[in-house]
Amino acid sequence: MNIRGGVVTQEHCQHFEALNEPHLPYDCETLKPHISANTLHYHFEKHHKGYQTNLSNMLPETYKDLSLKEIMLKAHKEDNVGVFNNAAQVWNHNFYWFSMKKDGGGEPGGQLKEFIDRDFGSFEAFKEKFIAAGKTQFGSGWAWLVYNEKTKKLEVVKTANAENPLTDGLYPLLTCDVWEHAYYLDFQNRRPDYLEKFMQHLVNWDFAACRLSHI
Repeated sequence: MNIRGGVVTQEHCQHFEALNEPHLPYDCETLKPHISANTLHYHFEKHHKGYQTNLSNMLPETYKDLSLKEIMLKAHKEDNVGVFNNAAQVWNHNFYWFSMKKDGGGEPGGQLKEFIDRDFGSFEAFKEKFIAAGKTQFGSGWAWLVYNEKTKKLEVVKTANAENPLTDGLYPLLTCDVWEHAYYLDFQNRRPDYLEKFMQHLVNWDFAACRLSHI
């Protein structure tokens, strides 16, 4: 399932949840110059695939017929921390790769833009809140744009370590990885610069809009 030319199809959106193993939907050169090939290679090959290896080695028999999402939610419910952390990190990373594309960034259009304006006041207000979530996440974690089914509104949330909004009943539309391995080779300790680049040049609004259309 590759994003050719950064174009997200309905197939990409609808079948994302079926991804049960690490999946990088483009080659390591795709996001240059904003994220280097070296960063993508190490991030995917060493970190992302490492979580899958750990998960495969510890997965109980009772989990083996479940999807990755089901494994993650079952492990969270049963407080199986090791399985949850590794399953969630595989899911989170798959979602992160799809949250970016070559020549992305800027502002979305259509229904997604309408929802952002409605729920945050403006795109700039949303962008400021999203970057602030990533900047202020202490240690490792994630910044997310989510849809809250209870309030029928978009929200920005942040999670620590491997945590995922799905465990709180929230529906992810977009994420940015703020673990240091996501940006340190390119930005060193300048996490705010990485977040700015993500918003300006990398965000895959097509994927987020496709996700929103399936709520």
